[in-house]
Amino acid sequence: MSVKHAILALLHQRERHGYEIKTKFESMVHGQWPLNTGQVYTTLDRLTRDGLVEPLKEGGSRERREYRLTEDGRKELHQWLLEPVERSLLKDAFFFKLLCAQEIDFRQETEMLNRQRASLVYHMMQLRQLRARLDPEQHRSMIYLVEGGILHLEADMKWVEMLLEEAMES
Repeated sequence: MSVKHAILALLHQRERHGYEIKTKFESMVHGQWPLNTGQVYTTLDRLTRDGLVEPLKEGGSRERREYRLTEDGRKELHQWLLEPVERSLLKDAFFFKLLCAQEIDFRQETEMLNRQRASLVYHMMQLRQLRARLDPEQHRSMIYLVEGGILHLEADMKWVEMLLEEAMES
């Protein structure tokens, strides 16, 4: 997740100060990605230096200083939105655990897989509950995100169940 581009998107809507950016971001993602206040201000400083945003007035409290998007910032945001997202297909923490388990001849592979399956079930339940609370009129984009997350979890579940079947056969 790019904090830089999230800030640019929020400033595209209207001028905001740092804390407002943080709270609007967390509201937008329904608390799924907490944002560190210090990271917001550090990123705003960098965006200002790079000419992508500008403070409305110099001086005063950094916390209450409002920022606006520059034309260069608008161009950067639009360019970023059009770029495809690169995926690392095999860089997955659980996949790495499986590799390590095989390296050490781990004897509790079935238990490891069952625990992973339980974790997937829990996270799927959490996302389905979140989906049920979202109003389609107000949260269309978040619904798309949640449904995508559910599909990813379902694919992971299918993979883990396939591994469990194989582990039980051997």
